[in-house]
Amino acid sequence: MLVEDSLVVRQLLAHIVSRDPRLALVAAVDSGEEALREIHRVQPDVISMDIRLPGIDGLETTRRIMAERPTPIVVVADAIEDSSLKISMNALRAGALSVVEKPVGTGHRAYEAIADQICTQLRIMSQVPVIRRRPIGAERLARTEPGRDEARTAPIPATQAPSVLAVAASTGGPPAFAKLLGALPADFSLPVLLVQHMGAAFMEGFADWLNGVVPLTVVIAREGVRPQAGHVYVAPGDRHLTLGPGGLLTLVDEPPVGGQRPSATLLFRSVARVAGPRGLGVLLTGMGEDGAAGLLDMHLAGAATIAEHESSAVVYGMPAAAVRLKAAGTVLPLDLIAPRVLRATQPGLAP
Repeated sequence: MLVEDSLVVRQLLAHIVSRDPRLALVAAVDSGEEALREIHRVQPDVISMDIRLPGIDGLETTRRIMAERPTPIVVVADAIEDSSLKISMNALRAGALSVVEKPVGTGHRAYEAIADQICTQLRIMSQVPVIRRRPIGAERLARTEPGRDEARTAPIPATQAPSVLAVAASTGGPPAFAKLLGALPADFSLPVLLVQHMGAAFMEGFADWLNGVVPLTVVIAREGVRPQAGHVYVAPGDRHLTLGPGGLLTLVDEPPVGGQRPSATLLFRSVARVAGPRGLGVLLTGMGEDGAAGLLDMHLAGAATIAEHESSAVVYGMPAAAVRLKAAGTVLPLDLIAPRVLRATQPGLAP
């Protein structure tokens, strides 16, 4: 189902979806109110959601859908409008799975690439199981008590006090980062290097949004910067972020790794090389296997490594790959990761 108030964009999206044999268009509506009425009738597998809608906007529509009839939602947003970006990030926090750029006209040189990205995201996200979300403010993670009990007893290996925290995620990453980093204090003792799989056009907006919802200072990573404690350095769109010689940030234009640029594996491997046992790696929710091999390198270098537990992950792909490789020293539900990170940074405190 397409939800888009602009007739021109709605028709363009309908054309893009209808020509893809993987997809079938069941409804195209121009408001959140109509989407909430139609969803029970057409029962879509996935929804393309505009953010700026008359009446109920896309954020509130997303919240209601996730509370009433959970359905995978892909936000289709204008990447150049700051206000739209912030609303899009909040929609991800409310339960939407990913955000993609709005399509350009058929005569634009980027048309085919953007159209393919939209269709691919819709197809992939249609396969993601989603859970009912309680209204914002009462939101909670789905998890099982056995998973929590196992997580509490899983130790972080004894190691040197960490000097840098590297974190990565893909699908479901923005709200997961908001929860993890939001639980760390403003005077957190480590710099944080972050990889999020997202379209390049959205990275500045993502960093700005995250900066507004967590106590730490969040910026886009720049070449040659020495990372400071209490700061989060987000990999820029379409460039790899690594920790280079002397502990300086380096941005790399190498080809994608496992289809991803920036790559979590390249970040983790660089931290393993430079920081060794003084690294701390966290791999969160995401589709695919990016990050698993790099987290293994960190684990073998003596660093503490954590993977998100299946009970809280939106998509248990990347952390599952790390668990299969035995790269994760600890496996924890999302809400227990920040306390464990803080414990690992305090020398002499039992893990």
